[in-house]
Amino acid sequence: MTSTQYNSTDELGVRLSDGVLWLTIQREARRNAISPGVLAALSEALTRANADRSVRAIVLTGAGDKAFCAGADLQTGQSFKFDYSEPMVGFANLFRLSRQLMVPLVGRINGACMAGGMGLMAMCDMVVAAPHAVFGLPEVKIGLFPAQVLSLLNGLIGPRALNELCITGEPITAAEALQMGMINRVSEDLDAGVQALLGRFLDKSPAAIRRGLYLMKRIGAMSFEESMAFTESQIGLFALTEDAAEGQAAFREKRKPNWSGR
Repeated sequence: MTSTQYNSTDELGVRLSDGVLWLTIQREARRNAISPGVLAALSEALTRANADRSVRAIVLTGAGDKAFCAGADLQTGQSFKFDYSEPMVGFANLFRLSRQLMVPLVGRINGACMAGGMGLMAMCDMVVAAPHAVFGLPEVKIGLFPAQVLSLLNGLIGPRALNELCITGEPITAAEALQMGMINRVSEDLDAGVQALLGRFLDKSPAAIRRGLYLMKRIGAMSFEESMAFTESQIGLFALTEDAAEGQAAFREKRKPNWSGR
């Protein structure tokens, strides 16, 4: 059992079940648009989960089946009103937090994934989408541009595809998103698809995954030689973990490993 407490809010459902933390944006009437409350609750839940060794995975989704997240809530008229004396703002801070997250984050895309919702999708490590899901960056249609989300989408998909999404503002289908490598799979039964993906790594070494995410999230901005120097030092640390010793012993003894996560 974990002593960490996870509490739902009016705008974010939070549920821990069998080592998986389920986070559901609960603003269905607003197409699960992002609000200050959603940002605060997401940040708190992710921060807690990152320090909780009992959490093996996090699933992020939206309420209902129409929208994963439509981005900023334009109905408020305050979505792009910032304190310009503050150099770092809420949405960007959530993206920064995702780069520190050492627990696999899975996106469950249950409908439209637009604008800032594309940022939430892109900060996930793996993504499963329903066939009816659509993906888009429509900011140019309201005189804006997908600025912050570009930091996550740049490198996730090819530059030509990203240029078209940003400049035309037109959406693409789940099948097209899969073809360009934006998502991992499209599943007719979305819950079954998510469970199938979870089942492919929940039985693997927690320590290897935790250290592996740390590794992968840091080499992206490095030059080749910097990356090689960093990774050649990291492999020795992987080998020093209890999970590495147990995994190799289990291999030799032809049995399933008993992971300690350390």
